[in-house]
Amino acid sequence: MIFPPRDKRRPCWYGPIVNPAERPVVEVRDLLPHELAPFIDVLARGMRDNPMHVAALGTDPEQRRRLLHRLFTGFFRAMPTQTPLVAVHGLAIVGGTGVAPPGSCQPGGAQRLRLLPTMLAVGPRRLVRINSWMSTWAKRDLEEPHVHLGPLAVDAPLQGRGIGTQILREHTRRLDASGVVGYLETDKEENVRLYERHGYEVIGEQSVLGVPNWFMRREPMEPDAA
Repeated sequence: MIFPPRDKRRPCWYGPIVNPAERPVVEVRDLLPHELAPFIDVLARGMRDNPMHVAALGTDPEQRRRLLHRLFTGFFRAMPTQTPLVAVHGLAIVGGTGVAPPGSCQPGGAQRLRLLPTMLAVGPRRLVRINSWMSTWAKRDLEEPHVHLGPLAVDAPLQGRGIGTQILREHTRRLDASGVVGYLETDKEENVRLYERHGYEVIGEQSVLGVPNWFMRREPMEPDAA
């Protein structure tokens, strides 16, 4: 999917419109090209306080959010094979995830060149930490064909209300329909349990920048078993 500049004439949804007491049922579908900006807003807010982002980008929360917005924008524009999913409630994008089809999760030479200005903009110290982090994850990547999940986030005010579960349910339904192995990394132990409920299994653990990380693989299931 190639993401052109957003057409300002088209509607764009930036904030949650969910009642604070609600556990909303959302529509999970493919990201539309003009929705890239609000999708990235949600990722940056929802992942601002992840342990790896604190370790790599520093302790200032607002600065982390801005840097994540820049990094995610550069990443999705440089990786046109990504097929993200979004969770939509009413007119609001409330969650979403990157999805890399088999053979596309590691950037090639052209993608690295497109990413270079974004990476240099974070500053030399952060760049060293990010490179150490990404190289560790790349070495752990599966050699077998697989669909790579992430980054996955629910908008910060709406976390813990079942939206992530609905995203994973649709993602794993698609994995099972296509018969493809799934793979992901996570730096949050509570997310390990969430992913295990959707068929993922931990295949490795490693400390990265002093933060525990879990690497998880999922065998496709028969529809009845899933």
